[in-house]
Amino acid sequence: MGGGVVTLFLCGDVMLGRGVDQILAHPAGPELREDYVTDARSYVRLAEAVSGPIPAPVGPAWPWGEALEVLERSAPDARIVNLETAVTRSDQFANGKAVHYRMHPANLAALSVARPDVCVLANNHVLDFGRPGLEETLDTLAGAGLRTAGAGHDADEAYGPAAVPLGPGRRVLVLALGTLSSGIPPDWAATTGRPGVAYARHLSAAAAASVVQRARTARRPGDIVVVSVHWGSNWGYLVPREQKRFAHALIDGGVDLVHGHSSHHPRPVEVYRGRLILHGCGDFIDDYEGISGYEEYRDDLRLGYLVTVDADTGALTGLRMCALRARRMRLQRAGEEDRAWLRTTLDRISHGVRVEVAADGMLSLVPGPRPLC
Repeated sequence: MGGGVVTLFLCGDVMLGRGVDQILAHPAGPELREDYVTDARSYVRLAEAVSGPIPAPVGPAWPWGEALEVLERSAPDARIVNLETAVTRSDQFANGKAVHYRMHPANLAALSVARPDVCVLANNHVLDFGRPGLEETLDTLAGAGLRTAGAGHDADEAYGPAAVPLGPGRRVLVLALGTLSSGIPPDWAATTGRPGVAYARHLSAAAAASVVQRARTARRPGDIVVVSVHWGSNWGYLVPREQKRFAHALIDGGVDLVHGHSSHHPRPVEVYRGRLILHGCGDFIDDYEGISGYEEYRDDLRLGYLVTVDADTGALTGLRMCALRARRMRLQRAGEEDRAWLRTTLDRISHGVRVEVAADGMLSLVPGPRPLC
């Protein structure tokens, strides 16, 4: 098998817990231990107050909505999501956490309906219900045939890659890492004898070199290597200098694509040495609809990223982004004005690239600087 392109679907945080879990057929207990909200159903009521009634219980495809049609039509070779919720029956609320996300394992169809090839777990909610909750999450996903990266029963499993076969002699390798800057407590790190996440306290040169070495050890000729990183704050467009340096070091070391997430809205897109860096994919599925504050970032708008890379070299050949909007806890295609807002915003905050709206309504990346006025 030689030549051609590999198409990857990537998105940011898939948060099927808390309010989303409550509208599904088998919700976990609604108890919360937040400062102002003690019942997860409150988030459902907030969404209904701004968007209208939600016909709970909904089917498993409901939260994904029209994103599923996009996936079927685009037929990516691999689908990579950041699953930012525990999948557990555990009531062991993690101490010191202000927010806890949990989806009942009986609702797993709400994840598997999208047929993800890799669920990234190196994030700041996967241990919201302790190590028993993480172990149940891992076992539940494995039992459903879903690959994971970034968390494990021990360090080898957490830091090791997930491998997605593409055909004879080709794979997508996904390694994942969570950072202190995204709110992951240091004691969540996996060790030789303890479950946890793949963790980097700082975005240092040594941390990047460690990821590169693991990728090189696992890599075979024909593999495409993706590193998925949960990093940074929730809001704002500024990309810290150390984050850029870290992403560049990964690509300098042979990584083909950097899949960044943690922010609640999309952050800049960068092309470095012919490789794509997504500094922040934004939330994809969550229960934030109706929560006030930070309206200028339009976190009701979501992006699904369809990345094409050269099958032989891993170099970027194209990026198309599907603009969606969350309404009644379901994704629908964004309207013309919303697509235009996303295009203008991404074009403004991303350097060295331009973003355009294609005839079919998809946003597309155009290499090269914006023309001078």
